[in-house]
Amino acid sequence: MTNSYKITEHKYDMLVVGAGGAGLRATFGLAQKGLRTACITKVFPTRSHTVAAQGGISAALGNMGPDDWRYHYYDTIKGSDWLGDQDAIEYMCREAIPAIIELEHQGVPFSRTEEGKIYQRPFGGMTTEYGKGTAQRTCAAADRTGHAILHTLYQQSLAHKAEFFIEYFALDLIMDADGACRGVLALDMAEGTLHLFRGHGTVLATGGYGRAYFSATSAHTCTGDGGGMALRAGLGLQDMEFVQFHPTGIYGAGCLITEGVRGEGGILRNASGERFMERYAPNAKDLASRDVVSRAMTLEIREGRGVGEHKDHIHLDLTHLNPADIHEKLPGIAESARIFAGVDVEKQPIPVIPTVHYNMGGIPTNYHGEVVQLKDGNPDHVVPGLYAIGEAACVSVHGANRLGSNSLLDLVVFGRAVANRCGETIKPGQAHRNLPADACDRSLANLDRLRHANGDTPTAVIRDRMQRTMQADAAVFRTGETLAEGVEKIRQIRASFSDVRVSDRSLVWNSDLVETFELQNLLGQALATIVAAENRQESRGAHAREDFPERDDAQWQKHSLCWVGDEGETRIDYRPVHMYTLDDEVEVVPPKKRVY
Repeated sequence: MTNSYKITEHKYDMLVVGAGGAGLRATFGLAQKGLRTACITKVFPTRSHTVAAQGGISAALGNMGPDDWRYHYYDTIKGSDWLGDQDAIEYMCREAIPAIIELEHQGVPFSRTEEGKIYQRPFGGMTTEYGKGTAQRTCAAADRTGHAILHTLYQQSLAHKAEFFIEYFALDLIMDADGACRGVLALDMAEGTLHLFRGHGTVLATGGYGRAYFSATSAHTCTGDGGGMALRAGLGLQDMEFVQFHPTGIYGAGCLITEGVRGEGGILRNASGERFMERYAPNAKDLASRDVVSRAMTLEIREGRGVGEHKDHIHLDLTHLNPADIHEKLPGIAESARIFAGVDVEKQPIPVIPTVHYNMGGIPTNYHGEVVQLKDGNPDHVVPGLYAIGEAACVSVHGANRLGSNSLLDLVVFGRAVANRCGETIKPGQAHRNLPADACDRSLANLDRLRHANGDTPTAVIRDRMQRTMQADAAVFRTGETLAEGVEKIRQIRASFSDVRVSDRSLVWNSDLVETFELQNLLGQALATIVAAENRQESRGAHAREDFPERDDAQWQKHSLCWVGDEGETRIDYRPVHMYTLDDEVEVVPPKKRVY
């Protein structure tokens, strides 16, 4: 059947899959370097999920008081619970400053101080003097920072003549016999035609896989398509057990309430109105790091101090704030609270609950954005022609827990890093090597099988089972028992995918088929996540095991890698954490107990 599909071939210097903050920063940067670049995206670029990032982007500019990128470096390592690679963290925190100034010059409309400098707000886990003071380090455009950055980067990409293939769904990476990535096969969803994009480099900027869970702040498009393609290409994913729960998703809706609300003075309260974070994090209080706040909220609810009819959520109180400040600094939050929770934030608290927000794990890369794999004993073997950036990647600047406002920074810094790297290593217009005639056969066979899938279970039913199982068994607190049950259930749910039913056989705007591809991508990553979580017998960052409550650096200060085979079989191995820096501008931060 597969030879009946007609494929249109396109040749470019570089391909970028995904048009969120990371994808657009790479696209614009590559085009700026004179490389002919195609950006392939399943949604219109300004609909990418970066548009939902609210609170801001971190950089030690020092606009609101003394700051230093070395403090930012220290905070990020502490936030990562010593699982972050210190060379990559040094690179990110130092490059943050020029990267933000570039964004400003490119046209991002940041909020301003009286003197006209970029406004910066406090954010969880961000300190000065290596933990002694509170840093105001998060550069903000009111509470719509991601929106401002995304639109600016799209405009810049167009200005630099990058080419966009919009509403094209990337199906699979095209790898050659030497293990090099030579491009990507994609489906034009509007016309139902297949396109083989060939490039000297392919950048995966496809975002996270938050929709593997039932309650997530992610858009429904966040199905981790890059990670799914990487697994099918035989690559391992790194640190998948570390899933961040944002403390403040709107109860019932999952919609995000930025940490910037607490940065501006919002307070978390339990049923008796107590500011309970004072008990859990006496110094940082409501601005402790996200995993600490999420666990504190979960404990309050467990111990019967939750609010509401079912005592199953927490209040976020803004009623003591100046309405003028809310109007100026948090207009989008006031609007979201009104629409999704029916509350007027000036008079009533917002009902919130910890909600899946970010994937620390992903496709392993170095700080240039080059994908790396464990090969022949070398943990840093570079996969030729393949790059990954943003939430799809695991450069491991976030380790076991990401600090708020470091994700927009991650997108911009590593999108820029990939552009710089490819600008040095790829010559514009160089010739493409021939591809074997059967290069797309495997991907076409998968497409044909799913398109004609005639089992008994609709895609939506399998997806719902997966999401509910992940929510129940791979949540804020984990035990060996619930994880073992969860692994068994997810294996069965993944096996049930062979019985999926797709009702529409066409290729034109077939949302049923596209959602089935997305489910295939989610299932591989859900399995990798829960298997890696059962395997890691310690508590570190966002991974909290009740049966192993302490961090165990002797055994577990290492990155876990997980491969998922065609039949759902899994294999685990490890890479060392980089406990070294790029130069002598900063010192390695040795592990110590993590308290706020």
